Amino acid sequence: MISSGGHTNESTDSSARRAPLRALRRAWHGLLFLLPLLTSGCAATRYVEVRTVPRSPLVDRLKLTSYQGPQPTERTLQILRQYDLTRDLNKTDPRIVVNKLQAVADRAPSAEKIYSLAELNYLGAKKIEVRDQGMALDLYGAAVANAYVYLFDERFARNRNTYDPEFRGACDVYNGALESALRIVRGRGGLLPGHTHKIESESQQWNVTVVIHGGRWLPDDFDRFEFVSDFEISGLANQFHNYGLGVPLIAIRKNHLPERPDAQFFPPELSFPVSALLRVLPDGDKPADGGKTQHHCVLELYDPLVSSEIVLGGRRVPLETDLSTPLAYLLNDPRLESAATNGLLHPDESQKTRGLYMLEPYDAGKIPVLMVHGLWSSPLTWMEMFNDLRSNPEIRKNFQFWFYEYPSGEPFWVSAAQLRSDLTKVREVLDPRHIDPALDQMVLVGHSMGGLLAKLQTVDSGDAFWRTVSDYPLADLKVPDADRQQLSQEFYFHPNPSIRRVITIATPHHGSKFANSTAQWLAARLISMPDQIVRGRQDLYRQNPGKLHDPSPVEVTTSIQSLAPDDPIFSVMLAAPRPPWVKFHNIWGEVPDQGIVGKLASGSDGVVSIESAHCDAVESDLKVEADHLTVHRHPLSVLEVQRILLLHLDELRSFPHAPPPRLQTVTTSGPTPLPPVTPVRR
Repeated sequence: MISSGGHTNESTDSSARRAPLRALRRAWHGLLFLLPLLTSGCAATRYVEVRTVPRSPLVDRLKLTSYQGPQPTERTLQILRQYDLTRDLNKTDPRIVVNKLQAVADRAPSAEKIYSLAELNYLGAKKIEVRDQGMALDLYGAAVANAYVYLFDERFARNRNTYDPEFRGACDVYNGALESALRIVRGRGGLLPGHTHKIESESQQWNVTVVIHGGRWLPDDFDRFEFVSDFEISGLANQFHNYGLGVPLIAIRKNHLPERPDAQFFPPELSFPVSALLRVLPDGDKPADGGKTQHHCVLELYDPLVSSEIVLGGRRVPLETDLSTPLAYLLNDPRLESAATNGLLHPDESQKTRGLYMLEPYDAGKIPVLMVHGLWSSPLTWMEMFNDLRSNPEIRKNFQFWFYEYPSGEPFWVSAAQLRSDLTKVREVLDPRHIDPALDQMVLVGHSMGGLLAKLQTVDSGDAFWRTVSDYPLADLKVPDADRQQLSQEFYFHPNPSIRRVITIATPHHGSKFANSTAQWLAARLISMPDQIVRGRQDLYRQNPGKLHDPSPVEVTTSIQSLAPDDPIFSVMLAAPRPPWVKFHNIWGEVPDQGIVGKLASGSDGVVSIESAHCDAVESDLKVEADHLTVHRHPLSVLEVQRILLLHLDELRSFPHAPPPRLQTVTTSGPTPLPPVTPVRR
C-alpha cells in the first residue's frame, strides 16, 4: 500500500499480511478447545478384562495348569515319602491318600502334616471337581479346615514360623479352597445373605449361614456375586489389593422395595467390594443312626471399606481385600461412557440423569467429598483419583466420596444453580434433622468448569449477578412465574454453610480464550438446547424493551459461550467476597514446552491459560506438568488432594465444635431501579 506521501506504509502492510495468520490461529484455538474434549468424550475405555484362568498364587505353586496336572509341593511329597504314601498319590479316588495321611496325623500331629493334608485335599478337589462336585465340595471343605488348623491351632503355636513360605502357602490354600467351594455354591444358587444353605455330599452335610458384617449393606441389597480373580484391571492405573485371609468378591446390588433412603443416589447395577470368610464352628456331630456328619459354618461377608482385619483364633488377622476391581467392574458398563457426550450435546435429555451419585452407602459421621466434573465429561473422569484416595486408610475411615453429574452443555451458572438445589435435596433425604455434623464439613473438588460450579456454591450473590442482566429488579420485569423462579435461582443465591473447603483443578477462573467465536459457532450447531428455553429468553427481551442489557448472560445458551473471558459473570465472581469459613486450594496444569503440541499450547494446559488458571488468596497453589484432560489424574494432583483432605481432618480435630455460619436472607427484588452497571461487551 502507498501512503499519500508516496512511501510504503510498512506497519499497515505487515498487519494486513498477518491478519489471515491471526484468523487461522484463532480458528485453530477454537478447534483445539473442542477436539481434545471430543476425543475424551467419545473414546471407549475397557476397565476390566475377563481372565482365561482365574488369578491365584496356587496356579504356579501347585502347577494347576501344567500338562501333568496339579502336583503337590516338594515338602508335601517329602511327607508322603517318609510314610510310604507316594504310591497312593495318583489313584483315581483322591480320598485314599488323604485318609491315610489323616491317620498318620491323628497318631502324631504336626504342622507339616496338617499343611500337607490341606494341600492334598485341595489338589484332590481340583482333580475330581468336573465329574463329582459333591466330593470336590467335601475335599475343599477339608482343605479349608486343615489350613485353618495349621494357622491357628494352639498345639503348633510355639513352632509356628510366619516367615516360612509354607505359612503363606497355608493362607493361599485356605483362600483358594474357599473360593473354589464358593463357586460351586454360587452355581447352586447359594450365597444369599440372611439364609442358611444346606450343602450335601456323599458323607457330609454343610449347613452354611451367610451373614453380613459391617452394617452398611442390607441383606436385600445383594443380587449376585462375581469373583475378583476372574478379572484383570485395564482401565485404572493402580490396583489396591490387601493380602490376608478371605476371598475378595464383587457384589452387584439389587433394586428392591422398600428402598433405603440413600438408594436413590446409587447408579444402576452398582457393584461394590466384599470379602468372604468361612468360620467353621466347633466340630459337627454324627447322628447315632449312622447318618451324615453335620458341619455348622458361618460364611461372613465383610465390607472391606469398614473392616480391614478380623479376629480368628484369638489373633487379629488381615482380610484379603480388593477395592479396585469392583470399581473397574462398575465402570465397564457401556452406559456410563455416553453420559459425557449426552450431557454436552443434549442437555435437556440429560436432565434425567442429573444429580448426585454415591458408590457407597451414606455413612453418618464421615465427611463428604463432592467431586464435580468439567465440560464434556462425567463422574468417570474422577475414578482414577477416587481409586487412589480411597486406598488411604485414614481417608477411607473419615471421608465419603460423592459425585455430581450434570448437563455440561448448559451455561455454568445454570448448572451451579442446579447443584445448589441438588445439595439441598441430598441433605433433606439423608439428614432431614441436620444432626450429622460431618455434613457441615463438606469438601468440594472441581475439575475445569466443575471448579466454577464449586466456587459458586460459596458466593453471596447480593444484586451483583443480576445487575449483569438488568438495572431493574427482577420483580419489575414481565416474565412468567416459572421463568422468574428459574432466573431467581440462577442470579440470586447465598453461600452454602456446609461447604468448608474447595479444591479447583485446571479451572478457568478468568474464562478461557479458547472459547472463542470459532468454538462458540461450532457449539451452537452441535449443542441442542431446549426450544422452550431459547424462546423464553427471546420473549424476555421482547416483553421488557430497554430493561435488559445487550448483551447479557441470559442470552448465553451454551457452556462454550459462558466460558468466554469477556462474559461479565467472571468479573462479578472474581470481585465477590469469599465467606470466611471456606478455604480454597488451587491446582493447575501446564503442557511442557516440547514438540508441536507443546508449542501450540505454550503458556497453558492446552485449554486454560496459566493466567486464567491462577487464583488469588488461596491456601495452596500447585503447578503440575500435565495437560487439561489429565491434570486431575496426575499423581502429584492426587497426592495434593490427599494432603488437603488430611489437613482438613487435622484442623477439624483441632477445632471440633466450630459452629456453622449464620446466613442472612438474600433479597431478590426491590421497589426501585438498581444502580446502573456498565455492561461488559463481548
